[in-house]
Amino acid sequence: MDSLRINSEIGRLKCVLLHEPGQELEHLTPKMLEQLLFDDIPWLERAKEEHQALSCFYQSKGIEVLYLVDLIEETLDSGLNVKEAFINQFIKESNVTSETLSSILRTYLEALPTRDMIAKMMAGIRKVDIPNFTKRTLSDYIRDYPFVTDPMPNLYFTRDPFTIIGKGVMLGKMYASSRSRESIFGEYIFRYHPHYGNPMPSIYYKRDASTSIEGGDIMVLNDKIVAVGVSQRTHPASIERLAKQLLYFNNTTFEKVLAFDIPKTRAFMHLDTVFTQVDYDKFTIHSDINQSMRVFELMKDPKRDLKLFVKPIEKKLDAILSHYLKRPVTLIPCGGGDAIASDREQWNDGVNTMAIAPGEVIVYERNHITNHLLEEHGIKIYPIPSSELSRGRGGPRCMSMPFIRDDIE
Repeated sequence: MDSLRINSEIGRLKCVLLHEPGQELEHLTPKMLEQLLFDDIPWLERAKEEHQALSCFYQSKGIEVLYLVDLIEETLDSGLNVKEAFINQFIKESNVTSETLSSILRTYLEALPTRDMIAKMMAGIRKVDIPNFTKRTLSDYIRDYPFVTDPMPNLYFTRDPFTIIGKGVMLGKMYASSRSRESIFGEYIFRYHPHYGNPMPSIYYKRDASTSIEGGDIMVLNDKIVAVGVSQRTHPASIERLAKQLLYFNNTTFEKVLAFDIPKTRAFMHLDTVFTQVDYDKFTIHSDINQSMRVFELMKDPKRDLKLFVKPIEKKLDAILSHYLKRPVTLIPCGGGDAIASDREQWNDGVNTMAIAPGEVIVYERNHITNHLLEEHGIKIYPIPSSELSRGRGGPRCMSMPFIRDDIE
């Protein structure tokens, strides 16, 4: 049986990766919100309860739930050299510039049980955590900053740091430096985990590439077509690099990559904040999106070896999706036609649904107008609580990284 298989957005979900929010949310402060890409501070206790409701729902449907902490713990415990290399890479990418502090930090982490060490890394290591920490450098004296390594509060959005495409993996090159370490976990899992890294799957994009790409911009429409958003966080050059890997070098079934040019703002953070697929022929859509979009089809160039042929397409979104999916497509606007409702529910991730099967999607319960519209269009919805989770500006799809889906016709 395949350990990874994603050939659609809507095939029946069999296995999904989550990360339950932890102490990293408690380490958010008002001064750090912008730096760490948050607009508000979630209440951890309630956020955990809401996330557990999501996990319990998946399990109630017979879907295997994997946890990021479990996978990385199993990976690091697979060999001493793996854990040592991971610690060194984490310290290096945490911008710890002092050799003395790096050595102290390494000793501190090595002494912790693996699971506790991972939790500390994710939460952010405070100066008070390190025994006998003393000010040594000019930065220590001048910077009134409590952390030796920053917290990683965005980790519960498992969609972004890596993405399964077909039977391979895209390791994200994160747009913001505050999120760059998140993809270290994926790199080690898919290289060294006893199951998911043995054998190592095809890696379609490497996290040390020069231009950024994030998983929220990637949608596998079927086993022939992958859609990618040209967004604030995903660079056009990254899409071309990914397309070459999918079309030329990894023996995949994919034939085309569609690059959707979306507004480069936080409101349109990723492609999955613009639209998500909820059934064979239905998508949610951001109500502010102009029906006419610039889309670019990337294919193998028949006249040049290992080059891409890029064809601009400018049509209404429903016409583009209908053409490539070979069926009429209906777009369901977030919040309907009401300007106030659409703005409010878009802010609360009304578009960001997560399909567990064709015509069956997880939604935030708070987006009642959008949810009612989905039901009117014959979609079965599974509402989950979201008063705290939504403060991170991400919905059910953002929090879920599918590993295995059944294929669709």
